[in-house]
Amino acid sequence: MAAADRPAADRHVPVLLDRCVELLAPALVPAADGAPPVLVDATLGLGGHTEAFLERVPGLVVVGLDRDTQALTLAGERLARFGERFVPVHTVYDRIHEVVADRVGRPVQGVLMDLGVSSLQLDEVDRGFSYAHDAPLDMRMDASAGITAAEVLDTYPEAEITRVLREYGEERWAARIAQRVVRRREQEPLRRTGELVDLVRAAIPAAARTTGGNPAKRTFQALRIEVNGELAALERALPAAVESLAVGGRIAVMAYQSLEDRMVKRTFAAGATVSTPAGIPVVREEDQPYLRLLTRGAERASQAEQEHNPRSAPVRLRAAERLRATPDHRRRRAA
Repeated sequence: MAAADRPAADRHVPVLLDRCVELLAPALVPAADGAPPVLVDATLGLGGHTEAFLERVPGLVVVGLDRDTQALTLAGERLARFGERFVPVHTVYDRIHEVVADRVGRPVQGVLMDLGVSSLQLDEVDRGFSYAHDAPLDMRMDASAGITAAEVLDTYPEAEITRVLREYGEERWAARIAQRVVRRREQEPLRRTGELVDLVRAAIPAAARTTGGNPAKRTFQALRIEVNGELAALERALPAAVESLAVGGRIAVMAYQSLEDRMVKRTFAAGATVSTPAGIPVVREEDQPYLRLLTRGAERASQAEQEHNPRSAPVRLRAAERLRATPDHRRRRAA
């Protein structure tokens, strides 16, 4: 069977599946008026996590968001047996609050985010996400819109390429790589992932190529983040997701690289901390924490899971519960 014809269930092993269900399920109960509980899977992918929640939580409705139309098609086929309990939406997850308002009409009981590149995107060679296979330099999660990685490398000034590689890939040799990219495009633009891998390998000193896996992995991460605006979207999506939760609702986020995880940690910590300004002796109601942390730091996949599913190795899972409504939350509920 060709890769493109494989069903979703055969393509992807969901990461930390049981732990995600364990963390979120206590909040997935009917509302006071009897309305069914709603979970937003903000990064639907191939639907593995959504399938488990729909199977294990009676009456649950899942709204699944994804910018990748191919993923929505495959997940839709996988989840068709659940009928109206699954609602697919083609969008980026930073629009979560708008989707909840339009499709649900009230705060939801759960939000799940599984960040980064999906198994579908990694395994579909012609998408250009993987440095292990030669393919067009694309890297767009929504293949119907936006600038490609090849266009970034062909049009950005050298200083901007350096910034992208350093900021989003934490690449020590960003300036050397950017210099070689500009020198190369004066003769012929980069068009293939294999060409970029070769260029990065040549740009990095031999001594630095002996550890840390493929030397191009940080460059690929940086370009993917830039092409898809991932960190900017996440910065908007995290507070919007929290604001979409009902009181007592829960959110779980899985991050696979330090830049994302730091943003999740910072957002959750801010919500779980008293915010009374210095000099005020009494903690005001509006300064009380509005989140309760459900994990101690970031949880990792077990050694057994990492051996079974190597893609789970870098995961960092954090979760929190909504304790109270903020003024903004109350205004949105009344709107």
